[in-house]
Amino acid sequence: MNPLYMRALVVGVLAWPAWASALTLDDALRLAQNNAPSLAAESAKLQAATQAAIPAGELPDPKLVVGLQNFPIGGPNRGTLYGDDMTEQMIGIQQQVPSRDKRKARIELADATVERTAAEGRIERLNVRQATAQAWIRAYAVERKEALFKDFYQQNRLLQDSVLAQLAGGRGQPSDAVIPRQEAAELAGREDELTQQRAQARAALKRWIGPAANEAPSGQLPNWPIDGRYNLHQHPELQAFAPRTREAEARLREAKAQKTSDWSWEVDYQHRGREYGDMVSLQLSFDLPIFPGRRQNPGIAAKQAELDQLDAEREAVTREHTQQLDDDLAQYQRLDRAVQRSQDSLVPLAEEKVALSLAGYRAGKGDLLNLVSTRRELVEARFKQIDALEQRALVGAQLYFAYGEASHD
Repeated sequence: MNPLYMRALVVGVLAWPAWASALTLDDALRLAQNNAPSLAAESAKLQAATQAAIPAGELPDPKLVVGLQNFPIGGPNRGTLYGDDMTEQMIGIQQQVPSRDKRKARIELADATVERTAAEGRIERLNVRQATAQAWIRAYAVERKEALFKDFYQQNRLLQDSVLAQLAGGRGQPSDAVIPRQEAAELAGREDELTQQRAQARAALKRWIGPAANEAPSGQLPNWPIDGRYNLHQHPELQAFAPRTREAEARLREAKAQKTSDWSWEVDYQHRGREYGDMVSLQLSFDLPIFPGRRQNPGIAAKQAELDQLDAEREAVTREHTQQLDDDLAQYQRLDRAVQRSQDSLVPLAEEKVALSLAGYRAGKGDLLNLVSTRRELVEARFKQIDALEQRALVGAQLYFAYGEASHD
């Protein structure tokens, strides 16, 4: 067999477990979409509203009427069913008929409730996807920080070798031999903190995607298009006010329809004694809403007040999101500049400063404590670089899922 093929096969097999256990952001979002309990609850709620809307405009079930009328309890025919021509055994059907306006309002209300429930589902989908993305970003940032420690420990060993070489050459103080070990202990402490943060980040991610959160995040931090040209009213919370308003308007129309009269009809068959003959009767009944000032009008006023309340809430939420959007865009721009500054100057300068300090120390012209201080600055610079990338991605997720995702679907 071709040796190159064998080598490629071995490399592929060795790399497979790491690849198989990787969790990309797209994987996390897909798992959250399929597994988040809150989305399953919203789906069930929408199904319930849809089913409840089906009978909204239907007539009530008819009623079966049975009875005994004019049964004698006195006189010569008392206690008999057929001794008196007025005694009747009755069976009939009764149907109540709500007014056309009421049935129309109920249909409109049911349809608006379905739309409002669907809008609430879109809001929850936004919340789940945004929270999942942010949890993945935090977990990814922790992994990036942990990956730095391999280089940190390697540099620490080089520092220890340099210190020992200096001491062997008769330069430096005997206590200098302790300083690299102190630095290694400090690095171990920072690494322990990251281990805790990794567990916390994966626990947060597990809330949305389940056991798959134990897999290591892989790929790159997302780079969503953040250009500031967002449509504020594209946010699902603001879009939800349209069906909520239609629902409130339908409730108002339903309240006004209470002023219209319902009616009912009833057909009865009455059985009497054989010598008297049977009968059939038909009767109609009508509601009389003749006291609207104390009955219907207060209900109408209440529904109108609820509609006015909804309009005020819409304005308040719009202003809140306007402020939030402006704040997030300003924060994203600041973080974007911070990332560029870290990549272009802060980290390279910290690396250069460490190299110069190390060269000076090896030449016997530098101080060991100064070298250790510059190395700490480099560690902090690299951590801050990842922090800036993480924060930019978190704000980007908030902007993208709230305002940009729908326009890119």
